[in-house]
Amino acid sequence: MTAAAAGQDSAAQPPIWLQGSFRLLFAGGALWAAVVVTLWVGALGGRWTLPTAMAPLAWHQHEMLFGYLGAVIGGFLSAAIPNWTGRPVVTGWRVGGAVGLWLAARLAILFSGTVPPPIGAALDIAFLLLLLTYAAREIVVTGNRNKPILIVLSLFLVACGVDHAAAIGIVADPALGMRMGFALVLMLIAIIGGRITPAFTRNWLMRHGRRDGLPTMPNRFDNVVIGATALVLAGWVVAPDNPATGVLLLAAGTLQGARLTRWAGLKALGDPLVFVLHLSYAWLPLGLVLLGGAILHPAFPVSSAIHALGAGAMAAMTLAVMTRATRGHTGRPLEADRPTIAIYLLVHLGALLRVAAPLLPFDYMGTIRLAGGLWGAAFLLFLLIYGPMALRPATPKREYAGA
Repeated sequence: MTAAAAGQDSAAQPPIWLQGSFRLLFAGGALWAAVVVTLWVGALGGRWTLPTAMAPLAWHQHEMLFGYLGAVIGGFLSAAIPNWTGRPVVTGWRVGGAVGLWLAARLAILFSGTVPPPIGAALDIAFLLLLLTYAAREIVVTGNRNKPILIVLSLFLVACGVDHAAAIGIVADPALGMRMGFALVLMLIAIIGGRITPAFTRNWLMRHGRRDGLPTMPNRFDNVVIGATALVLAGWVVAPDNPATGVLLLAAGTLQGARLTRWAGLKALGDPLVFVLHLSYAWLPLGLVLLGGAILHPAFPVSSAIHALGAGAMAAMTLAVMTRATRGHTGRPLEADRPTIAIYLLVHLGALLRVAAPLLPFDYMGTIRLAGGLWGAAFLLFLLIYGPMALRPATPKREYAGA
């Protein structure tokens, strides 16, 4: 190839930040998570009033579920689907349009005290519909095995709409959409996390010549646990205060814990990039048990259970996946350096402190602020380290066999 032809080929390529939505959505999602927790903690402490038409708690929950996690899901799909299907990565104006739509939704909802709430709702739903349309087209055309993801995405879109409807008083149960979205994200963790965690652990152990006691790969037991968890979470969505739901949540948490023990997590202590997947997944069984306990006995605070699942399982697992995916898709070594380990420590410490806050003999708001600071710092550090990494050209001659 001549220099002139190479220059023309380079000019035809979109800028690096428009080559795959994960580059901007991971960074934007991390920034938004830190912004949301900061604004929420300040509003909770009476330092300021949020400009949203939603109740502050409802806004906080909505933006962590459908704002932050919506961005992460979109970024994950943009990185994973080309691996699943062998089809080209989406680039150019379509990436800019998707990210712009997500950002417009976030701002419209935050300032919905001024911007009519239906505008924010329409933008929010349009972004998730765009993700669903993209995923469905790519997966169906190629006959890929990940079709169940489309069901979860469809229901997540419905949950977002229900949450908006509840915010304007159309739905009687104000937390119905939140519970739906929460349950669906937990199912994504159970499905995808339950696939990549043992697979990456097995690969790492095999590379290091350790062939004894390898993780048990997904089998019928895993399918039973996933199915049982789905049914139990559906029961929680419909009847969150029923004692039977509490008992079933305890059972589901126990099953998920048993599932986790089959993946040889302690053998992966030597690789933080792998071990953090086990540690992050552990919040799922713990959170389910705490949620079941909260339904059955007031000694278990509901807020602790919700934050074990949200600030713990969801946040820690998404950071684990975002760090690994960013490294893999930009040609960096799949190794956790010190800043990456700091990200993991901060998010887990923040979650642990938030879960324990109602039970500690300290000032509650002070503990909440500290927990929020640690947790938010994890996302800011991710933005600082991995944002620039994602916006630099990929290093050649590396392969990424990720999800």
